[in-house]
Amino acid sequence: MNILITGGAGFVCSHLADKLYEKKHNLFLLDNLLTGNKRNIDHLLGNENVRFIEHDVQNHIEISDEIDFIFHFASAASPIAYQENPINTLKAGSIGTINTLGLAKVKKADYLLASTSEIYGDPEVSPQSENYWGNVNPNGERSMYDEAKRFAEAATATYSRTYSLNTKVVRIFNTYGPRMQLNDGRVVTNFIVQALNNENITVYGDGLQTRSFSYVDDTVGGIIALMESDHNDVFNIGNPNEITVNELATRIISLTNSNSKLINKDLPKDDPKQRRPDITKAKNLLKWEPKIELEVGLTKTIDWVNSQL
Repeated sequence: MNILITGGAGFVCSHLADKLYEKKHNLFLLDNLLTGNKRNIDHLLGNENVRFIEHDVQNHIEISDEIDFIFHFASAASPIAYQENPINTLKAGSIGTINTLGLAKVKKADYLLASTSEIYGDPEVSPQSENYWGNVNPNGERSMYDEAKRFAEAATATYSRTYSLNTKVVRIFNTYGPRMQLNDGRVVTNFIVQALNNENITVYGDGLQTRSFSYVDDTVGGIIALMESDHNDVFNIGNPNEITVNELATRIISLTNSNSKLINKDLPKDDPKQRRPDITKAKNLLKWEPKIELEVGLTKTIDWVNSQL
């Protein structure tokens, strides 16, 4: 197939591109490089069936080739990145989604939207299943990302109903692994960099808030399982094994043999107290579930971060 990936030079998309390249698909990797990095895909460029397009999805997208499948991932995705680029984040989720859906309509392409666990906000239920509508502050400091993704889901559903497009939505939960930006403010990279430098590890709040972490290979496996399925629906993709932030920090200190100590700072506004996916739907319908244990994934990520420092 001819496949377009927006945000194609980003962390998750670069791993997705690797797997799709292995499957012999022709790839169009589109990215404005606001938070993506061409180094993530350098090993793919130069192949005749991989083309990089530097472009912002908030602008009209013109591709003369036939396109069979579109992955719309383009967006700043870490708190630091989307708070530093709030308008671009809003436009990537709104105008960018409309532009890519319009392209799917013209090309008669199937469409997969990368949504996020952030659409659940600070959840009042745990674990979060796909039929939970969320608890989101529409005017909060994170709203430019949360609400852009919620709009993107609404737009995708509306285009599907109106134009009979085959659309799929993946709600991605915390994902980590090689090629993450080291300064993007995400907890795994923050803790690993601080531990490797024997610096104090910054824990926001009391550290009792929980997260669940999926290694990038597992996340990409779930995305491809959805792509290759007959299901045009919304699916959580993540790892349901829940851990407190304090436990994560302690584990990383142990794996890095670090002398770091934990220090506490104020919890950012609207930071969710718990985040855990219900992946029953993905297990039953996609026959997918994560396989990589946290310590295995953390060790791989630590080795990669260490090579970048």
